Amino acid sequence: MRSFLIQGASALHTGDAEGAIRTPAQGTDVRVRDGLIAEVGALAPEPGEAVVDARDAVLYPGWVNTHHHLFQTVLKNVSAGQGVPLMPWLEAVPYHHGPLIDEEALTVAATLGLAELLLSGCTTVADHHYLFGAGVGHDPAAVLFGAAESLGARFVLLRGGATRTRSFATSEHPPMPHESLDQMLSSLDDTARRFHQPGGDAMRKVVIAPTTPFYSSTPDELRELARTARRWGLGLHSHLSETTDYVRFAAEQWGMRPVHWCAEHEWIGPDVSYAHMVHLDDSEIALCGETRTAIAHCPQSNGRLGSGVAPVQALHDAGAVVTVGVDGAASNEAADMVNELHAAWLIHRAVKGAHAQPAEQLVHWATDGGARALGLTQVGRIAVGMQADLALYDLNHPRYAGHHELATAPVTAGGGAHLRRVWVAGREVVRDGAIPGFDLPMWLARARRVVQRLQQRTGVIA
Repeated sequence: MRSFLIQGASALHTGDAEGAIRTPAQGTDVRVRDGLIAEVGALAPEPGEAVVDARDAVLYPGWVNTHHHLFQTVLKNVSAGQGVPLMPWLEAVPYHHGPLIDEEALTVAATLGLAELLLSGCTTVADHHYLFGAGVGHDPAAVLFGAAESLGARFVLLRGGATRTRSFATSEHPPMPHESLDQMLSSLDDTARRFHQPGGDAMRKVVIAPTTPFYSSTPDELRELARTARRWGLGLHSHLSETTDYVRFAAEQWGMRPVHWCAEHEWIGPDVSYAHMVHLDDSEIALCGETRTAIAHCPQSNGRLGSGVAPVQALHDAGAVVTVGVDGAASNEAADMVNELHAAWLIHRAVKGAHAQPAEQLVHWATDGGARALGLTQVGRIAVGMQADLALYDLNHPRYAGHHELATAPVTAGGGAHLRRVWVAGREVVRDGAIPGFDLPMWLARARRVVQRLQQRTGVIA
């Protein structure tokens, strides 16, 4: 059913930057025809039209998660990665376990991670997968796109990888997979031809995303990747300035700030996004604003690893595109966009004061902002002609009792999402807090077996 009327919502958040909230007096009904939003307002059912009861509920655009690592769904709460900052955490968790992620582990991790995101109202997921190269005995792109298709999610592969890798390997554990530039470009070409859809309403996209500019490729290779992406019409993505280590490394190696160094290597502009960008100075913020470069803000992961708080309001004010990402579950222990936004709402106020980060702005960043950064121009807003990627939050729960401002209750209340419906391009993917046809107990059992196998291989259990 891709044509129906959503009627009677207590409030509607359009995802726009300004005037985003509609009340019943303004009309909160939404008509969907063939997967597109056809009308918004005070609407009466047409003869024979299916009607979704939205009373005591609020309607949002589906969340757009712009930075994730789905393989880490089976690496939550690894004991060796607790209580340490980014660099030792990388060594203890993704670099230690990454080479052990086989096709079964990735299938289970991606499927359950996507399910968790859908059940928070997230309809578009950009996954930064970087386990490509020698020793990987499967096609990660096919696994990831397949998992997304099975659940009906809109999916962007941030195709990571490295031509060189930091050496955390030991005699007992293999190094992270890596590949030559020629191998990477050949694989990228094949992946883009099979999966990439160029339109603003695409269900599948591919982005060129070496894991980290400084550590994953040479400067000349980085420039070649940027030129290739633009020649092929693909976006660019990477990690940047997550901790002060990035700033120190760039200063010692090149006498420059990280953003300026990346700009010299053609990694700047409206087709570029960076995850984290916690440690920027005023000149870097201004450059990101001038060039419309995007940030994937990951507040919970940055908090969990003690990395700091990204200057997202300053970036937004300068003209940069601000988006929101959950980041990997190994540095978050969850894949939940509602709690990501709730944490952002609190963290920025703790640092900058009670006036900081209005919930309405966070919703805009996590919907329209994310869609624009990914080139999904027909996604992320509730407006006529846009894709019907929608999340209907049920307010009939003690958590929302007493709320005076219903439109932002899902963000300000936090906690587990209570979803009545979620649609992607008008297709129902969540109903009454569950994914239709999804055998959750079976997938949870598979996840337990994967975790036990990883623990055995890393020597945690005999």
